[in-house]
Amino acid sequence: MITIKKEKEIELMRVAGSITAGALDEISKHIKPGISTLELDKIANKFIIDKGAKPAFLRYSGFPNSICASIDDVVVHGIPKQDIVLEEGQIIGIDVGAKFGGYCGDAARTFAVGKISEDKQKLMDVTKECFFRAIKNLKAGSRLGDIGYEVERYAEKFGFKPVRSMGGHGIGKNMHEDPFVPMYGRAGTGMKLEAGMTLAIEPMINMGTYEIDIDGWDVRTADGLPSAHYENTVLIKEDGVEILTKTADLEA
Repeated sequence: MITIKKEKEIELMRVAGSITAGALDEISKHIKPGISTLELDKIANKFIIDKGAKPAFLRYSGFPNSICASIDDVVVHGIPKQDIVLEEGQIIGIDVGAKFGGYCGDAARTFAVGKISEDKQKLMDVTKECFFRAIKNLKAGSRLGDIGYEVERYAEKFGFKPVRSMGGHGIGKNMHEDPFVPMYGRAGTGMKLEAGMTLAIEPMINMGTYEIDIDGWDVRTADGLPSAHYENTVLIKEDGVEILTKTADLEA
């Protein structure tokens, strides 16, 4: 069921979104060769709890940690571990959620570990831009298919492919709510968006094929090439969107 949020609910989601974004900002300070993904998980867990919120991912559907830490060909859902240590040249997707007052925020960023290849940097840059292309003209009255159309069209200009079997989602009291938000599609198709809807829009862009393999929690690219992830929780408004998970790099 799709829910239209009231102003009191939106205020709680703004707080949850701010804490989620703050956790990403805090993690970003520690991304470097030699740190384990479990250490990054502990940093996020402490930050969220210290802000009076709950880590939304922890024990969600059995997930054992507070963040997903997905390196190189891992698209999403990488489990943080002490023996997974970051190495120069990798890219890592950090997906994190916080729950405050019963409402969720959800966001992801992909970070470079030290110096990375030009191809990986291009993948990261394109993935981020896919998100902003998707929301540029989004507002009440837009169609759900407009989101995926913009993501797919931009990614494919560079020979990249959005993951098709996974996508964004509605969000609110629950981390995953209706509707499912594909990262590919046709403009002008799908349900009409309404003011007060809150969505997690999350391009997952693969350097090669859009196909994936699932290995336990890890979702990997089928061809072993890198993938990047960029996600924000957004509020649909009459005249545009509001990003509820605005990290420091977006505040300017």
